[in-house]
Amino acid sequence: MIIPNINPTRMALTKLKADLKTARKGHKLLKDKRDELMRRFLDLVRMAKRQRGEVEERLIHSSGAFSEAAAVMGREAVMAALLIPRGKLSLEIETKNIMSVEIPAFRIHEQNRGGVIPYGYAFTSSELDNAINDLYDIRGELLRLAETEKAIQCMAAEIEKTRRRVNALEYVLIPNYEDTIRYITMKLDESERSNLSRLMKVKDMMIEQRINESRRNEK
Repeated sequence: MIIPNINPTRMALTKLKADLKTARKGHKLLKDKRDELMRRFLDLVRMAKRQRGEVEERLIHSSGAFSEAAAVMGREAVMAALLIPRGKLSLEIETKNIMSVEIPAFRIHEQNRGGVIPYGYAFTSSELDNAINDLYDIRGELLRLAETEKAIQCMAAEIEKTRRRVNALEYVLIPNYEDTIRYITMKLDESERSNLSRLMKVKDMMIEQRINESRRNEK
């Protein structure tokens, strides 16, 4: 498709060739970025799969410990023991830039008053202690899994945006530049041939005029 509203001049042709060169360079850079993002995206997917498997395995173990505690103590007793928390957690979110993608980084700040266990040991079972300790130990892995999965979402959005830009350059902008350059080149060649033809005709007319003048002078 030819770019509309453009005059077929040499100045316009020079500018279009410079724009085409810039577009091709940008296309290559964006393709390289897309490929590198895809490589890192796949690495993150594999990491998330491994992390999720480990976290789910530990959560199943912790859930089993809670079930055992509920069987030994009773569900109401477990709920009563966990009613008042002893510690306080706050989440700090930072960001890091990876290839123009803002990736969140989570950090936990803890304020524990007298340890992790929020109850006395007189009327509780060891199964409940084990379940709580398991959950406490797994919090870091849960946080890393959340970071990885959020990074995957951000990477996927950036890959899609980069892919659209690459396709726009590859299938729309660059072909338009190339078509317009061919069109202007053709118009300039036609104009040059037309000018050359007129010059040749003027030259022939001048030669013929000189010949006629020479004949008149001979007479």
